[in-house]
Amino acid sequence: MATAKKLPSGSWRCLVYSHTERTFDAKSGTWKDKRIYESFTSDDPSRRGKADAERQAAEFQQDRDTNVSRKRQKNGNILLKDAMKKYVEAIGPSLSGTTVQGYSKEQYDSYAFLMEKKLKDITTEDLQKAVDDDTKRPSKRSTKTKAPISPKTVRNTYSYIRSVINYFYPNDNYDVRLPKIPKKVKNLIPAKTVLEIIKDTEIELPCLLACWLSYSMSEIRGIRVRDISNGYITLDRVIVDIGQTPTVKESGKAEARLRKHHIPNYIQALIDKNISGKKPDDPLITLSGHAIYMRWVSLLEQHDLPHMTFHDLRHLNASVMAMLRIPDKYAQERGGWSSDRVMKNVYTHTFSEEREKVDETIDNYFDSLLDGSASEKEKSAIEIINALREADPNGWYKALLNMQHEMQHKN
Repeated sequence: MATAKKLPSGSWRCLVYSHTERTFDAKSGTWKDKRIYESFTSDDPSRRGKADAERQAAEFQQDRDTNVSRKRQKNGNILLKDAMKKYVEAIGPSLSGTTVQGYSKEQYDSYAFLMEKKLKDITTEDLQKAVDDDTKRPSKRSTKTKAPISPKTVRNTYSYIRSVINYFYPNDNYDVRLPKIPKKVKNLIPAKTVLEIIKDTEIELPCLLACWLSYSMSEIRGIRVRDISNGYITLDRVIVDIGQTPTVKESGKAEARLRKHHIPNYIQALIDKNISGKKPDDPLITLSGHAIYMRWVSLLEQHDLPHMTFHDLRHLNASVMAMLRIPDKYAQERGGWSSDRVMKNVYTHTFSEEREKVDETIDNYFDSLLDGSASEKEKSAIEIINALREADPNGWYKALLNMQHEMQHKN
């Protein structure tokens, strides 16, 4: 039985476990199980108040246990394959197309022996065998080496299967060992080097939009000719591939990603060449995300440079802002990183006099790289951000902002 605790206000509060929700952690890029609790309170500061809060909690828990028991009894005979189909049908309308696509992929070969099994008959041993088999599944990306899929993929696949089972047949008794996700250390290439290798190439503009203006691949593909006006780019949609088909999402995954950017003169010149003869609804960049990525990788190989993903160009932008000691507020707004600001606040403050100074500072820096007059500060900035990424791959940007804040405070 849950025990009530006294709050600073004098009231009593009792927390009772309600259910588990599957949430997406943007920092780690993985799905996680989040336990949800119901709160029961009593304003009576005496022992009677404590008893009242605990009584409410006990009644809720009894009702919950009864409902769970009924649900298990009702759905226990559903086959796993049918449960997976019904799960997507039930929650699909509330999810994005990319999420539903992830649920629909044919990546559950390791669970094939469970598909004809009833939910009530699936055991911890069954799930453990599936996970163990999945760790040996060859990755489709490594056609030459036949390397197995990543631990992250194994964990995500299992998390989905567990979500399906728990949705129809709640069960907290599974105890499955999952592979640990190793820390990956990737070094960023200096911005000057990036500008040198992309100059006059087919992907110079998308690369500059990523490392200079901090746009992601889906955001870059979402920019239309009509979104470019009076020296600014207004971002209010993204394009992602669903089933190998480009699909428009009218807003990013977070409100902070809906933003405007001042266009530097160098990028404006490239844009003017790119949009010549295009209609307002035509995309600024016509290459697919895969085509841009493959051309980027090819450039790295041609210049004998270490591998760096296209998305890492956004991280490179963060390192530049750290080196230039851009205030946290403006660094987050330019990059569209999550914050507690709502859309209105972003648009209200983004183009203040201070923000214009920030844009000018960053634009001047990249201009200096283009004409070869940049200082050596970038090297130390790259070293700092690579060290942060190595120490904490998931929380490196938050650590970067904290370090940035301390430097600003000292100044």
